[in-house]
Amino acid sequence: MKIFIAGERSSKKANSDWFTGSVWQDTIIEAPEPGRVRGLRVTFTPGSRTAWHTHPLGQTLHVLDGIGLIGVRNEEVNVIKPGDTIWIPPNEEHWHGATANNMMVHLALQESLDGKTANWLEQVSEQDYQL
Repeated sequence: MKIFIAGERSSKKANSDWFTGSVWQDTIIEAPEPGRVRGLRVTFTPGSRTAWHTHPLGQTLHVLDGIGLIGVRNEEVNVIKPGDTIWIPPNEEHWHGATANNMMVHLALQESLDGKTANWLEQVSEQDYQL
């Protein structure tokens, strides 16, 4: 067993290659092999979001605070709020982030496949970001 004490791990600014705006990540878990689960608490400032991406084994998001948006390729953008849980199937192209005027915090849970949890694509355009 390993207990991770609150505050021992620092928040990290998300990679600007994969995110627009100011996004902060806090690691919840990166299970050692043979475990595959990866979990992050992600804080999006207003207007910030991920790039388009997929997950080889899917992803679960659980909104903790604020108001967010999630988009799937060629579909309408959806509003997500605290308490909402979203299952994204493997290899579905999507993005998620805060609304233009509100922060959003979610838990992101996914499994790694051959050491990889996401396949990053292009940045989300302003047109795709709009409701």
